[in-house]
This record gives sequence, C-alpha cells and structure tokens, in this order.
Amino acid sequence: MPLTREEITRRAARELRDGYIVNLGIGMPTLVANYVPEGMDVWLQSENGLLGIGPFPTEAQIDPDLINAGKQTVTARVGASYFSSADSFAMIRGGHIDLCILGAMQVSQEGDLANWMVPGKMVKGMGGAMDLVAGVRRVIVTMEHTAKGAPKLVRQCTLPLTGKRCVDMVITELCVLEMDKDRRRFVLREIAPGVTAEEVRAKTEAELVIAPDLVTIAA
Repeated sequence: MPLTREEITRRAARELRDGYIVNLGIGMPTLVANYVPEGMDVWLQSENGLLGIGPFPTEAQIDPDLINAGKQTVTARVGASYFSSADSFAMIRGGHIDLCILGAMQVSQEGDLANWMVPGKMVKGMGGAMDLVAGVRRVIVTMEHTAKGAPKLVRQCTLPLTGKRCVDMVITELCVLEMDKDRRRFVLREIAPGVTAEEVRAKTEAELVIAPDLVTIAA
C-alpha cells in the first residue's frame, strides 16, 4: 500500500543524524518534527528565527506567539534560541544548516527543484527555499509522486525553478529515490509495501534505474 503523509515524514526522519541542524519546509515536511528518533539530538531551525523546534503542541501547550515559518504553532525544546530572520538567513546562507526537507511541485532527473509557483497563480514570492537549496549541505524532498495523474518526477522541469541540481533524495508515497548526479538520473532504493517497481516506473517521467539491492520501506 502507498505510504501516508505521516509514513513519508517518518521515513524522512530516518535521515536525521545526531547533532544535525535541520530546516523543515512548509507543509508535509513540518511533520518530521513529530518523528525525531528517541534519544537523537537534532536542532530544528525555522526561517523566522527559531533554533530548537520541538513536536507540534497539544491543545494545552499551544502558544499563539510561538510559530514556525508556515505560521503553525510549535513547541520549543530545552535550549532553544530566538533571533531575527536576518540572523536566520545568515545561518542558511553561511552553510551552517546540515539538511533541509522540502516539498516540491516538480523534481527533474538532474536534481532541479521547482517548488514555489504555478504560472498564472498569485504568489507572494519565492520565500526562503531559494536560499535553502543554495546554502544547505543536503536537500531531501517529500511529496506525492504525481499531481492529478501527471508525473512530478520529470526529465525537465516546466515550472519556474527554485534551484538547479540541488536535490539529493526524494521520498514519495511509492518509494525512496536517490539522485545519481553524475549520470543525471534517479536510483530507486526503497519501495512501499505492495508497490512494484513497474508501478513506480509507469508514474515517473524521468529516467529511473532500479538498485540491485532494492528493499521495502521499513514501517
């Protein structure tokens, strides 16, 4: 069966490492905060000026003044710090963020990312994603594999780009894909329970190779 949004983000959380500073994009990636492995020391950063985001609050914990970049209420872990958005972007642009997890509208087989606008629709601006993909050491995308039946993993992005050759891994409800940037293609590493490699290939426009050690995504 395809993965749920929670299962996608739980799988993404397995890419966290002790001591990492991690930025979570708006939407599905914010759920990763709920699945940080127990005992792991990870510092989640928000562009609006918070380092040390905790899990989403319960009803009793909600503080309307404590929000992430997506304006969702959050909690702060012990040791968290608050600072200006200017300092926050200095961290991002200075290469001090180990990992970011973002959503996407399209990812090309060269690792190009389009995640900020659809032509003809009103948007307020690109936001911080452009800085993140340029300044962060590793970029993971969590998203649905298709949009209204159309592949989102494409040979070439048709939507305005956020960044070029910046994506390292894509996690969807069907699979986990790693970018082979030297050969400009996706490598299918893990597959959702009950999903076949043929189904993934049929729903992927981009070039795709199947890893010889392909495994099922662990629950």
